[in-house]
This record gives sequence, C-alpha cells and structure tokens, in this order.
Amino acid sequence: MYDVTEIRRDFPILSREVNGKPLVYLDNGASAQKPQVVIDAITRAYAEEYANVHRGLHYLSNLATEKYESTRGVIAKFLGVTDEDEIVMNTGTTMGINTVAYGWGMPNLRAGDEIVLSVMEHHANIVPWHFLRERQGVVIKWVDVDSTGYLDPEAVIAAMGPKTKLVAVTHLSNVLGTVVDVKTICHAARERGIATLVDGSQAAVHMPLNVEEIGCDFYAITGHKLYGPSGSGAIYMRKDRMAEMQPFLGGGDMIREVHKDEVLWNDAPMTFEAGTPGIVQQIGLGVALDYMMGIGMENIAAHEKKLRDYARTRLDGLNWLQVQGTTPDKAAIFSFTLDGAAHAHDISTILDKKGVAVRAGQHCTGPLMDHMGLTATCRASFGMYNTEEEVDKLVDALELAHDLFA
Repeated sequence: MYDVTEIRRDFPILSREVNGKPLVYLDNGASAQKPQVVIDAITRAYAEEYANVHRGLHYLSNLATEKYESTRGVIAKFLGVTDEDEIVMNTGTTMGINTVAYGWGMPNLRAGDEIVLSVMEHHANIVPWHFLRERQGVVIKWVDVDSTGYLDPEAVIAAMGPKTKLVAVTHLSNVLGTVVDVKTICHAARERGIATLVDGSQAAVHMPLNVEEIGCDFYAITGHKLYGPSGSGAIYMRKDRMAEMQPFLGGGDMIREVHKDEVLWNDAPMTFEAGTPGIVQQIGLGVALDYMMGIGMENIAAHEKKLRDYARTRLDGLNWLQVQGTTPDKAAIFSFTLDGAAHAHDISTILDKKGVAVRAGQHCTGPLMDHMGLTATCRASFGMYNTEEEVDKLVDALELAHDLFA
C-alpha cells in the first residue's frame, strides 16, 4: 500500500516552514527534494568512506570504487538495461546530450544532414545541436505540437527524410507534462537507420522504464530530479552506437596508455568518463534509485496519476486560469497563466508568501514559448511525496493571487 504520509517522513525538508507557512514544494520538475537515506549516504561517504576511485590499491579507495561502480548496475536496472557497460555516468542529462553531440554527432554528421527535434524540447536538447548547425552545417527540422500539447509520433516519423541522421526528442515535456510515444518514434527511426536520443530527465521520475523496449540509441537522465544529488546522472548508449563515437574529454580513466606519440583509449564506458568523477554524487544517486525502486515505480506512477486527476479537477474550476498542456495522459505537471496582466513572476512571488514553491519563467523552452505565444508561465510540478491537501493549498494561493490582480 502506498502511504504518502510515511514517504513524507523520509524527506526532512518537508517538515519546515517557509514565510511562516508549511512548505508546499511543487517545483519537482526543476529539482526534487532528497530522502534521509540519500542524505545519510552522502554524509557517510564523505565522513567515513571517501577516497578517489579506480586508481588506488588501499582499503578506502577500493571501498569507494566498489560503491561508486555499484551505481552503474543500479542505473542499468532502473532503466531496464541488460548490459551495465552501456551506462555512462556523468553530471546529468546536459552532459549526456553534449557527449552524444560531440562524441557521435561531430564525427558522423556532415553539412546538410538533418536532426529532427520537437518544438517542446528543453534547451539542453536544443543548444548542442545548434553547435553542429553553426559549426558543421547540420540542418535542424522542427515538429510542432497541437493546441493540447500532443506530439503526434506520425508527424515526427513524417519529418524523417533521406538526410535525417538523428531524432532527438523528450520523453516527457517539462512544461506541458505531455508524455511522448517515443517507442513508436524510435522503432520507426531504427527501421530507417536513423539514430535516436531520448531526453528522459522528466519521464524517469514518473514512470517505469525499459529503454531496450523503447528501442532508442541514447537515453539521458539526471540525478537531482530523481531525488538524488545534483551533479549526478547517466546516459544509456547502445553498444553499436558507442562503437561509432569518439571521446571528446581527455584525462584520467578514459585512457589505457599514454605515450609521447600515442594514446590508447580505455574500453567503453570508461572512454567517456574522463577525470575524477562525482564519486559521492553517484553513490547518492544509486541510493536514490534503490529508494524509488523499493517503493515501486508503478506505485509512484499510480499515486501521481491520482494527484494529476485531482489537480486537473481543481484547476479546471478556476475559469480565470489558463492551463497549458491538456493531453489526457499527461504527467502531474501543470503550467499556467492568469487572465489579465499578472506576470508569472508576480504570481510565483504571491504563492511563495503562502509557502507554495512553484517555478516561473520560460523553463528553458524558448521555442515552445514562441510556439504558444507566451513569454512565461508558472509551473506546479508534483512528486511522489505531494498530496491532495497540497493541491488545495495551491488553489487557495492562486485564488489570492487572482483577487490581488482582479
């Protein structure tokens, strides 16, 4: 049985007050709070177990290496990956996508080659491809969403042409909450010999995953959204795509031998993990993923679906509130604007006075904001520890904001 009250006890920050009000944390889409087991693991790693990994033969180095490397297997299990050597650990999704852009895109794409993106991509899944557009003449093709925020997979497939070399698409929109049918897209791309990258930053938090069934070549996740530490994350890379890549960060761990006139690379995934890694961050991520799998991703998804449905009902009752993204199966992410002149930043400030933490701005989705004709929205994004009572507090705070701007 899913007991949200018990789960909330695992997150110490949820017991604090903000501006004299109990904290209602609804900014999970930006970064999630951390359970005590993760905090304890980080503390223990620094206080009792810290040393550099891979290079030492002493007890602490071996212990740190064992704990650090065990996270690779945990990530593989979490993503539904059979071979943990297809997991490259890094600082998060941004690093993962840049690794593909530099390591796979630069050596394999030429002027006129096409990359297909959706208009609702996060900047982290746009800017690296602009590097290739500016520096190598790669062409970016855009696929729009409809008025509900739905991305038709057939429209993405239709955008694939003879010059298309990569499709890079989000699994779940951080603004609209739209869940994208990436499986259909990736299987169609594979039939055409087109590489696929899926930005899993948001989706990985909210639903069970099996990236091998999805059929993508690359799947990126970021740890701080997964109730883990900032500076942690990973990207799944299918082995045959790994073989097409060149390392672009040089340093320790990614080499086997270094001589004056020759360098021999290490085997993948180490080839793409240069330098001293985020040892403690990755250990913390492993604990966070174990914590989530212990609760059960299906259970988390079911809880958040109930929250989504309740929040949708409450927010739909505010006829002066405009919600962006209304697909039926969306995640529990709600971006909204108020009728009139109230700016998203002003709304967020008023909500904060009531202890309700939301995000305001463009959410790193400039093309999507342009597509919707907006300059900014407020966003309430829910997580495993949020409750229906917190939805009510959000609505109460929104009603106050509306009254102030009426």
